[in-house]
Amino acid sequence: MLSPGATATELAKEALREGQKVFASMTPLQRMADPAEIGAVAAFLASPDSSFMTASEVAVDGGLAQL
Repeated sequence: MLSPGATATELAKEALREGQKVFASMTPLQRMADPAEIGAVAAFLASPDSSFMTASEVAVDGGLAQL
């Protein structure tokens, strides 16, 4: 399962405007994810490279789950 964090999509950028900084400040990486970063993990999970993974959750959230 893919669990994305705050992602800087066009809709999020438009809706949040200055609020993006608030979401970014909540993660150890101090930024929101680029949609391509989420897509890369989704592509990995859909590929044969993840064939030995079972019942796993992959948090792509800039370290937020680790706090």
